Amino acid sequence: MRKLATTLGALAITATSAMADGPVVLNAVGTWSSLTNYQKHEEPFFNERLNQASGGDIVGRIQSQSGLGLKGFEIMRLVKNGVFDFAFGLPGYVAAENAIFEGADLSTLTQDIDTQRQVSDAYYATLEDAFEEIYNAKLLMLYPFPSQTLWCNGEVNGISDLEGKKIRVYSTTLGDFVEGVGGTSVTVAFSEVIPALEKGVVDCAITGTMSAYTANWNQVATHAYTLRVGWGLAFGAMNMDKWNSLTADQQALLQTEIATLTDAMWAETATEDDVAISCITGGACEIGEAGAMTLVEPSDEDLVVRDQIATDVVLARWAERCGAECAANWNETVGPILGLTAQAN
Repeated sequence: MRKLATTLGALAITATSAMADGPVVLNAVGTWSSLTNYQKHEEPFFNERLNQASGGDIVGRIQSQSGLGLKGFEIMRLVKNGVFDFAFGLPGYVAAENAIFEGADLSTLTQDIDTQRQVSDAYYATLEDAFEEIYNAKLLMLYPFPSQTLWCNGEVNGISDLEGKKIRVYSTTLGDFVEGVGGTSVTVAFSEVIPALEKGVVDCAITGTMSAYTANWNQVATHAYTLRVGWGLAFGAMNMDKWNSLTADQQALLQTEIATLTDAMWAETATEDDVAISCITGGACEIGEAGAMTLVEPSDEDLVVRDQIATDVVLARWAERCGAECAANWNETVGPILGLTAQAN
């Protein structure tokens, strides 16, 4: 917290001096500094691109949540309070405030990235309203991390082997999946997963393929079970007061630049699964050192069980949490894309 306070104090001084000279300063917090989305997209966009694209009219300053010692669950409260102007984060991390935030990335419902983008686009307006109402924030983008799979410190050969295991999750919907297979869900911040696996606090952990590789989970986990259980959908949102303080031209430029950023992030994420899985399981790896995890691909029987859990447990539980009005909205927006209906009793 001392590090965070010192950093925020420095950001405030920077913002004050810059504003005296004219530029708009946007202080942002990104995701995890070890991961591709931050390194290749979030950080360059704020620290370089905004300044270039605006001719110095908008100056971005960003640090990662991991660099600031944040866990991710508190980020939108900090944006709401004006500590940050902009945040990148995961809706699953803020869904404790309202289950509506989970609706575009319910565990196991979406199995390919093109469909996931359709779902995200269809649910965008719903999330836009929720961010404004709950966090006084302007939603400006949705983008994915690579597909979320399971990484276990111990032998796992199929979905039945997950029964009885303690599995790290970061959202309620992932917890629903884990409980659907007979496991126990344990909420652990991303930065704390490696020690949790080492100490047996969890037997397995869920995260994205490239996230697991770049964070060196292969140092403590032995089996990569590539059953796709989500996408790690993420958002970019700005404090509404800060957004409203921008001129119409500044808002338009920001939206144009963010649209380009969003497309780039979706495109790159679509290529990362195969690369990361190859790297982490000892295959060809041009981006770094190969790991030696055992690759376990889901069987046809595993996929049948997964799909049943998706509808009977994941979607059903979420509809109950979110309520009848929320479920009805999902049925009008996302339901037709997936051919599913959420029912809240």
